Amino acid sequence: MKCRHCKTKLNQVFADLQYAPISNDMLREQDLDKVEHYFPLKVFVCHECFLVQVDEFVKADGIFRDDYTYFSSFSKTWVEHTRKYAEMMIDRYGYDGESLIVEIASNDGCLLENFAKRDIPVVGVEPTSNTAAEAMKKGVNTEIEFFSTEFVQWKYTNKYKKADLIIGNNVLAHVPDINDFVRGMKMALAENGVITMEFPHLKNLVEECQFDTIYHEHFSYLSLIAVKSVFEQQGLEIFNVEEIPTHGGSLRIFAKHEGNAMHAQTKGYLEVLEEEQRLGMDTIQYYKGFQSRIDRIKYDALKFLIDKKELGKRIIGYGAASKGNTLLNYCGVKGQDLIQFVVDASPAKQNKFLPGSHIPVVNEAEIKKYKPDYVIILPWNLESEIRHQLDYIKDWGGQFVTFIPELKVFDR
Repeated sequence: MKCRHCKTKLNQVFADLQYAPISNDMLREQDLDKVEHYFPLKVFVCHECFLVQVDEFVKADGIFRDDYTYFSSFSKTWVEHTRKYAEMMIDRYGYDGESLIVEIASNDGCLLENFAKRDIPVVGVEPTSNTAAEAMKKGVNTEIEFFSTEFVQWKYTNKYKKADLIIGNNVLAHVPDINDFVRGMKMALAENGVITMEFPHLKNLVEECQFDTIYHEHFSYLSLIAVKSVFEQQGLEIFNVEEIPTHGGSLRIFAKHEGNAMHAQTKGYLEVLEEEQRLGMDTIQYYKGFQSRIDRIKYDALKFLIDKKELGKRIIGYGAASKGNTLLNYCGVKGQDLIQFVVDASPAKQNKFLPGSHIPVVNEAEIKKYKPDYVIILPWNLESEIRHQLDYIKDWGGQFVTFIPELKVFDR
């Protein structure tokens, strides 16, 4: 396997989660007796450019399909995040009816509708037709396509002017050909345009042992050091970086055409870059020893589940998220033996089963009927929102639990 950015041969393993099904590939009841496909989930780090990555065992069009089950609008935290982002960008750069805002991987239009409501022209580029259909219901103009240089050359440039703002939230890690993707953004960007990309920061993945964010949908795990190299190769400069709390700690980068003097380099960019260098994220040593920390979490999680099961406690999960599926599959949890069911707010996931573990997914009403002793919060990045939403479990003595970065049982 060669690095998808600099083409160096990869030989340093960062994490090996063995084999797993596609994390968002929810099952229907009639699928349970069929063969389920598992793929290697091994992560490497490049010793030249320090891009952390999985091999493309599963093609992108096999993951982002027409029955995609993730809808942005079902997270109140994310909806509020997108609203604040849009207001900040409009205030900072003065976007108006003459501007064009493009979002790549626009999902159900949750973000772009904030611009559209202000009569600012928008274009979403989204490969999954079911989420794109929801966006168009909101009045968000959407192209049902994978973003690439080919898309920009043969479709985008024939229909739209160059973009004043290109947005990509949690998509840069999702593209197998990261060089082509960034090249496409340069081609579509106006002379004085701005690109913003948000992605989970690799520093937090390592420091907080967020190994459950590793799944086939995430082809890359990103540091500023690695992203800077990718962007510079395509003639783009990163001029600002903001650290934001989403997804357990993310970076929001701001980029421009190389040599554009309109957008000055900021202190925030230099601070993050210097911090990564201080930590040694541009050395192989930084990435060693991660596997043993992953296994510690696995052992603690299994011990908790088994101990409580032997005491006759009732345990459920909340959040049929990809990260939860990575955790459950690596722990080898199967069926309803240890976790009775998982609750999720998305109707697209309810009445289905988690991939690999085959735990049923139900709606929230089942919590009050079952009265669990413990609710495992699988999307730990939304822990505060979920605890507030389900605060009523305290009425019968229920408690919340998270497994990452370490086992934590919240007081009643």
